Amino acid sequence: MIHYHGTPITPRGALGQLPGRCFCVSYARPEQVTTCHQLGQSILLDNGAYTSWTQRKPTDWPGYYAWSERWLQYPSTWAVIPDVIDGTAEQNDALIRQWPHGDRGAPVWHMHEPIDRLLALADSWPRVCIGSSGAYSTVGDYRWHYRMDAAMNALCGTGPVPVWLHLLRGMSMSGSEYPFASADSTDVARNHKRPHNDPLQMALRWDGQQCPAHWTYRKQLQLAG
Repeated sequence: MIHYHGTPITPRGALGQLPGRCFCVSYARPEQVTTCHQLGQSILLDNGAYTSWTQRKPTDWPGYYAWSERWLQYPSTWAVIPDVIDGTAEQNDALIRQWPHGDRGAPVWHMHEPIDRLLALADSWPRVCIGSSGAYSTVGDYRWHYRMDAAMNALCGTGPVPVWLHLLRGMSMSGSEYPFASADSTDVARNHKRPHNDPLQMALRWDGQQCPAHWTYRKQLQLAG
C-alpha cells in the first residue's frame, strides 16, 4: 500500500524531513508541488473538489487540466479526475469524458453511487479512487463498513482485487482488511506540530501499515437504521 501524505506540510523544513515519501498535492493548495516533485517518489495530484465542496467555492476544471498537464510529465505522478462529490453518476461520468489526460488520471466512485458504477469503472480504468460520501461520508463508521463490504463483495468476490483502488481521505484504513493499493491523508500536515509528534516518525508509522492483496467474501445482514 502506498501512502500519500497531504500537503502543504509547514514549515518547509518539516517537509524537508520527508525525502522519499509519497505526497498528495491539491490543486486548491498547490504551493509545494515543485518541492514534492524534488523530494518524493510518487505524487498524487488532487483535483481540489473536496476543498471546493466544503468551502462552497466554484471549481476551475480547465485550470486544473492545465496545471496537471505539466506535472504529469513525471512518470510517477498521477491525478484524480474531476468529480462532483455529492453529484450523480451522470454528472461524474460527464466529467470523466471531458478529462484530457487519459489514464494518467483516475476516476472517482462515490460510495453513495450505485455499486454497478464501481464495477464499470474498474472494467475501463487501471486505477479507481473511492470517495466516502453521502450516508457513508465518515470513514470507518458502521455504515461505511457495511457499504464497503458490499462493494468489495461485488468487485472481488473471494480473491484479488482486479484494479488499483485508492481510498481518498482514507489512510486510517491502512492495515485494514480492505485491499486498497493506496490512500491519502493530511494527518502529518495537520498534526506534526503537536507535542511529541515528529513528521518523519509519523510518516514512517503510516507507511509501515499495509493492506492485503485479496478479499474474502462477507455475508451481510440488513443494515439497521
